[in-house]
Amino acid sequence: METASRIPKPGAELISVRIGEQAYAIDIMAVREIRGWTAATPLPHAPPHVLGMMNLRGAILPVIDLGARLGLGMANPSASSVVVVAQIGEAQMGLVVDAVSDILTVTEGLIQPPPEVGSPESTSYVTGVMTTDTGIVSLLALDAILPPDIQVAA
Repeated sequence: METASRIPKPGAELISVRIGEQAYAIDIMAVREIRGWTAATPLPHAPPHVLGMMNLRGAILPVIDLGARLGLGMANPSASSVVVVAQIGEAQMGLVVDAVSDILTVTEGLIQPPPEVGSPESTSYVTGVMTTDTGIVSLLALDAILPPDIQVAA
């Protein structure tokens, strides 16, 4: 199964982010930097989960409301919100989350397959789940969540 090949190996590090009360993990190798929240410049006719664009040292990046993209509702960014700049394929983009929580190190058996819920989108966005001291953390597959936006916007 393709999902198994996308699960990080033991020893890999994940960054844990919070969207509302839920925790998600992103492979730390995809993260380029973490920035404080500043309002994005709106992009006309963008999908609702695209908050706009930002200037990162001369490069213009799309800014995605990760919670909205995951179907969790639109973000209400505040001073404590952050933008995780991630590399997804050839593209860099900003992902708005409520907070960065932790760095997790993958151990043998930590990541389990996500439960089958009958929604192909759900299982394509989440490659695995982990139980930590603070609850269940879902491992996101950024490549599955974001490429359609890039193709639609092009």
